[in-house]
Amino acid sequence: MIDEMKKQLGVMTLDAALALARGKGMDLIEVVPTAIPPVCRIGEYGKYLYEESKRAKEAHSRQAASKMKELQISASIDPHDFGVKLNHAIEFLCDDMKVRVKLRFKGRQKAHKEIGFGVVNKFVLDVAAWGQADSPPKMLGDRDLNVVISPLPRNRRAKNPRAAQLPEAAPAEEPDDDDDEEETEETEETEETSSAPSKPSAPPEDLPPAP
Repeated sequence: MIDEMKKQLGVMTLDAALALARGKGMDLIEVVPTAIPPVCRIGEYGKYLYEESKRAKEAHSRQAASKMKELQISASIDPHDFGVKLNHAIEFLCDDMKVRVKLRFKGRQKAHKEIGFGVVNKFVLDVAAWGQADSPPKMLGDRDLNVVISPLPRNRRAKNPRAAQLPEAAPAEEPDDDDDEEETEETEETEETSSAPSKPSAPPEDLPPAP
C-alpha cells in the first residue's frame, strides 16, 4: 500500500485500504495488479489517468525520435553529393523513418542565407513523392538551418527506387525440341548400326613363300 505522498504503508487488507482512502476523500488505485500482493496507492483517479496518458505520450515521442535520421548538407554542396544525400533520405523515408536535414552556414555564407534556404527547399521538393516537411525550414540559432521531413502514408508514397533497381531473375531457358529430336534420331541410327549383324571377313589369300 502507498499513500498519496508515495510513502509505503506496508501490506493491509482490501477493506482497510478502502477505508483509509475514503477517510482522506481519495480513491484506491491499483497500480500493479500482477504483483503478489497487488500494489495499490491512494490518490485522485482522474489525476492518475492524466499522468499515465502524459507518460505514454512521452514514451511515444522518444520512440519516434529514435526513428529519425539526420543528414547534413552545406550551402555549397556538390550536385553529386546532393544526389547521394537525396537517395539516403528517400531510403529512410521508405523505411518509415523521419529525416532531419541540417544545413550549417560557415563564414561568409551567413551573409547569403537565401542560398542555403534555396538548397533546403530544393531538397524538400525533390523528396515530395516520399515525404513532406513538418514545417517550413527554419533557423536554429545563427548558423543552423533545419527541416524535418516525415514519410508519407504508404498508400500515397512513391515506390522505393532501391527495390526497382534490384536485378530480375533470368528466365529459365526452355529446351530446344529440334535439338532433342536430332539427338534422338542420331541415337536410333547408332542403335540400328550396332544391332546389324557384322559381315564375316574374307579369308586371307595364300601368300607366296618368302625367297
